[in-house]
Amino acid sequence: MLGCVYILALCVLATSTSQPDEVAPHIIKTRSIDLSNAHSLAMESRLEKSVMPTGYNLSLEPRIEDAVYDGYVAINLTWASDTDEITLHVSPELEIINTTVKVWLENSKEPQELRIKDVDPDAKKSTILFQVDRMISKNTKGVIELTFKGKMETTSSEGLFKTTYKTEKDRESVVVATQLRPNNARRVFPCFDEPEFKAPFDVSVVRPCKMTALSNMESDRVENIPDEPNAVREFFKRSPPMSTFTLGLVIADIVELCNTTNFDDGSSNFNIHFWGREEYMEVLSEVQSKIIHVMDVINDYDWPALPISKLDIVALPNYQGVKPADNWGLIVFKESDLNNDGYIQLAQEVLHQWLGGLVTPAWWSDVHINKALVGYLAVEASFMINDGREMDGKWPMTVLYSLYYEYSKRYPHSRITGMKQETMSTKIELLFRMFNFTLGEVAFRNGVRKFLLERAYKTFDSNFLWDCLNAEFALVNRDKQINVKTIAQSWIEKDRLPMITLTRYYNNRTALLKQKLYLRERPHDVPDAGEMVWWIPLIMTRGDDSYFYPNVMSWMDSSEFIIQHAPNENVFIVINPEEIAPCPVNYDQRNWYLIAKSLQNDHRDLLSPLSRAKVLHDAWNLAFAGELSFATALNMTLFLKKEKHHIVWDPVFTMIDHIARHVWDIRDKFNAYIISILCPMYEELEKKNEGDDLTIYQTNLRAHLKTFLCQAGYKPCIQEAQEQYRKWMNAQNPDEGNPVSDRYFCPVFRWGTQEEWEFGLQRVINFPHSRKQSERTYLLKTLAGCLRDKTKITRLLNITLLEGNANFTEMDLFLINNMFANSPQAYTTLLQFISDNWDIIRERYNTKSNLWSHLISTATSHFTTEAGLELVRSLQTAHKGEFGPAEHIVEKSIKNIKEECQWSAQNLPIMEKWLDAYLHMNGIIVESTQSP
Repeated sequence: MLGCVYILALCVLATSTSQPDEVAPHIIKTRSIDLSNAHSLAMESRLEKSVMPTGYNLSLEPRIEDAVYDGYVAINLTWASDTDEITLHVSPELEIINTTVKVWLENSKEPQELRIKDVDPDAKKSTILFQVDRMISKNTKGVIELTFKGKMETTSSEGLFKTTYKTEKDRESVVVATQLRPNNARRVFPCFDEPEFKAPFDVSVVRPCKMTALSNMESDRVENIPDEPNAVREFFKRSPPMSTFTLGLVIADIVELCNTTNFDDGSSNFNIHFWGREEYMEVLSEVQSKIIHVMDVINDYDWPALPISKLDIVALPNYQGVKPADNWGLIVFKESDLNNDGYIQLAQEVLHQWLGGLVTPAWWSDVHINKALVGYLAVEASFMINDGREMDGKWPMTVLYSLYYEYSKRYPHSRITGMKQETMSTKIELLFRMFNFTLGEVAFRNGVRKFLLERAYKTFDSNFLWDCLNAEFALVNRDKQINVKTIAQSWIEKDRLPMITLTRYYNNRTALLKQKLYLRERPHDVPDAGEMVWWIPLIMTRGDDSYFYPNVMSWMDSSEFIIQHAPNENVFIVINPEEIAPCPVNYDQRNWYLIAKSLQNDHRDLLSPLSRAKVLHDAWNLAFAGELSFATALNMTLFLKKEKHHIVWDPVFTMIDHIARHVWDIRDKFNAYIISILCPMYEELEKKNEGDDLTIYQTNLRAHLKTFLCQAGYKPCIQEAQEQYRKWMNAQNPDEGNPVSDRYFCPVFRWGTQEEWEFGLQRVINFPHSRKQSERTYLLKTLAGCLRDKTKITRLLNITLLEGNANFTEMDLFLINNMFANSPQAYTTLLQFISDNWDIIRERYNTKSNLWSHLISTATSHFTTEAGLELVRSLQTAHKGEFGPAEHIVEKSIKNIKEECQWSAQNLPIMEKWLDAYLHMNGIIVESTQSP
């Protein structure tokens, strides 16, 4: 990147146990478990630490055909305090047969068995409490032995599950495996099922002779079973101390890729084995080469050794887990996850061997920290391996822009806890990227290494990680004092993001920086918004070659900050280039002008592609939020006529989609502008394509450009689509199949003739049941979603709502309504149609409360102008008290439309004035496409 980026001041071994003696069994009846709090693990009641596990001896005997198993576990214990109780996790799905507790009392050579005087299972908490007949003193050692029976899961890939698949030779093959994350170990065997209770495992399993068994450690020995000629018992070597959720097991008819990979970085030294179906060996061979690349990157990190001698990579065709089972020393993938060309997911799973296996979050409240660090390092590894080709090199834009939209809402996440956790993890992932920039790569890497070294075999909370990063930064930068924990918490503790505003004072070459809550959704009335402050790294690039040294702070930790010695009035400043901190930046009008001017001339490369994308994305979103004039935002797009880099184009399409929904009254002018902006790049790529000289990035960019040109009414696109579509219309039996690409549907339905649209409608009505119904769904989506004239919309409404054509299901009506929500002409026509046919439609649909509410919501919720507000008010007045369950929807719609009207009144005149000037200056004649 040309130009300069400146950081302002910169910145136990388990004791062997014997089989239990016969005692009176304690039988627990199996009951269903309440999983309603599955997404709130952090709120789960924790076990007392009065008794601690020091080792497990676990034996499982699956009866695969019946999908059940017998089990035995001996858990070595140490008493951490005086108590007469032992509490374990155990699912009600397990049936406990026998329980024995033994302790080694002072001066005793043999363990003494204790009488269990009470058993208290808690199905809701999935725990069982055993009370023994005496108080056991602190530091006593003992063992609790349990025999039990369980059922394999056959409908999901959780706990101990069984699944089958057909081989290419049409032979049924069986897989038995485990997925114990996050707290499914208790569903398989009684245990201390919390991350903090790490202990070694001795595991054995009974398997069919012709099947392979894999676990965390390599096989130690195999023993024959008397009277069982077709099965053997396989013992695995003792594991290092590990959390229960990292325990893994696979029993399957799989083979090993003939050549293994050795990983030796001077500290770790283990072999990597690849397992799967015989038919899958070619893909596994490619996976092997990718793993080698990932390991080479990890080798550069100089991390501590893993205490394992092997790592098994297993591909299963029917593993249904949402994510791979990343057990320590054993990673189970679904085959489809290994079929892609990328490295990120592979890197994530391998990194989990250190961050998750060797070092583990102490509780679920810190899991998102671990996930975020793994996520960032995996992306970094992928970029180092293939120069950022994965995700088209668009990370962090791929995740950052969605954060901007979510956190700028008045009510982020819509109170969906699962989404909130995912968003939080993504934000922290970007914070790690920020720290890598601002602390420096050396300090950041050393901090992560220190963290792994000091917490190996242990657990951690987030504070320890921040302290490690802070300590390593202090070693490299002894003259600079920061507190990484304070910085991190200022971002993590708020479900929000800040925005920065730079106001320059050109007469004395100073600038004032202000930070505040970034809100895109109106109204901006979030409580305590004025009290929110983030620690923001002040990083800057400028349009000359002068270095910029501040004389004050490097981090903005207050609402205002003064920059001294800014450049002269002809040189732009860009704050937060490269999206180093996740926050948008606004400027005074002149600085925006300087940036726009620079981008339009030969100095465009003073800003990197990611920085050019940032200023463009910031300008549009700040204008949308009411923080910037749309005239300025539109000026920022003029350089796109000369822009070549695909990363810069990426935010353009989202912006067009967002704004196009609000400019219906001036849509023809807006479309003419869009065509003039997109055409130069599209035509250049079309010419290159003739010589077959396009990169994958350019191919994808050309496809996006074409899609949006088609939406805007680009005539060559429409003509091409109609020519191709005509082949289908001329087909002898058009209902037997579609001979043309689906991408031609929308341009034809949006801009084509009534005859062409009617043909598509008949294909939906006459769609044969023998064909894939997903094809019909896509056809109906485009048929309803690519409409802009009232005649076609009314025709569709007559058939579906009034005539009740039997070819359209209730789900079809929901789909049509969803598509109408994106078109002002469609939802306006829908409202008028409901109003004109109120009695019939209300009688037919108001008893179907979900569909009725959906219809009313689509018809009333999306208007942005005074004219639309009047339509909704008229409908409410005419039928007050008749909306039933949808009454509140209309009231809420009116409230929201009032806000949108203010936005439209403020911005549409400015946009239209700018468009008029732009179109006139460029000699562009606007053809009206307004429908009646």
